Amino acid sequence: MATRQNSTNGKPKSPRIQVVLPELICDQLTILASNESRTVSNMAKVLIQEGIKKYFEKEDKSLFSENNLNTDKFRDELEKQSVKRFKRASQRIRYYKKSD
Repeated sequence: MATRQNSTNGKPKSPRIQVVLPELICDQLTILASNESRTVSNMAKVLIQEGIKKYFEKEDKSLFSENNLNTDKFRDELEKQSVKRFKRASQRIRYYKKSD
């Protein structure tokens, strides 16, 4: 659960989380941060944001393909149905007003 602290001026700070990383990943994160002139914390934030964005884009695509699959199934079922023709030409329908 993210914790929220107050700064010295009373405004709430952004939510904070603690993450335990293996040493190798921590070293790699430090190298990435220095290559991009960022703090380690900021680099972690950027990588998390990118990962979350990619995750939801992937989920949206899978939902989109699932909808397409349902549409294709519906279309196939309609195409399997036989075509029924009327036996005679349609007639014009006439409406008459009742005269009292």
